[in-house]
Amino acid sequence: MIGNTDSALPQYGIGQAQIIYEAPVEGGLTRLMGIFQDYKDIQKLGSVRSSRLYYAYYSMGFDAIYLHYGQASYAQGFLESGQIDDLNGLDYAVDQAVIYRDSSKRAPHNAYATGEGLVAGVKLKNYEKNYKDDFKGHYQFAPDEEPTVLSGSTCQDAAVVQPGYLINKPYFEYNPQDGLYYRYQYGAKHVDGNDSSQLAVKNILIQNSGVRTLDDKGYLEIATTGEGTGWYITDGKAIDLTWKRTDNFSPTRYYDKDGREIVLNQGKTWVCITDNSHLDRVHIYADAAQMQ
Repeated sequence: MIGNTDSALPQYGIGQAQIIYEAPVEGGLTRLMGIFQDYKDIQKLGSVRSSRLYYAYYSMGFDAIYLHYGQASYAQGFLESGQIDDLNGLDYAVDQAVIYRDSSKRAPHNAYATGEGLVAGVKLKNYEKNYKDDFKGHYQFAPDEEPTVLSGSTCQDAAVVQPGYLINKPYFEYNPQDGLYYRYQYGAKHVDGNDSSQLAVKNILIQNSGVRTLDDKGYLEIATTGEGTGWYITDGKAIDLTWKRTDNFSPTRYYDKDGREIVLNQGKTWVCITDNSHLDRVHIYADAAQMQ
């Protein structure tokens, strides 16, 4: 879990994630969850922030080891249930093994991890480092010689994508030279502090979901199972999709209008979890000049 307030920037290590989840949290902010296939050589990762229950559920679909520092009260029961491989910085032993403090940052934005620390944390908790026998992968990827080319009645040009989050106001801008979508937020390029490179991804999945407020603090509940609508975006094009997930221990699957599972192009993927009741905030522009 990685903080995404303007005071937490720049983030570190996020550019090494193969998949990034972004979902709303309280106050109109978003939080990020980076999913790393190879984490051992990460120089600096964070800032490490607290869990929300729906993020823990999303991580389960990847058979992942889940790193966070604390949690909303609604997540605590599941995190302590033994059903998830959990690295929680509130656990003193995990804090000592995995987390270090950056003295140039103020709490709660000063907790960071390293690849070496993550290896130590996994060893400390004796977590399995291989996938479960029945794990079949989260996404289907196109082979080298047959990239996915989007077409069909729902296909539209997608030069700029705005997922519609209110505070950081992010957007992705397509670069046809390298076929990647470059990320902006808070009015500037979204960069990784480890090397100052701008975040860029090959695929964007927008997953429209039911969202409701749980209490007067603004904590949210997001539907992580069932089914819903959305868009798949790659190579300057977008198509409508339907997502389905049977339970919180299984991957989310994405289907085109004909019911075929969507095959992603090889590369990094950004998953935007959006609110079903505010789809008017999501914009896909055919030309950057149209962007609001």
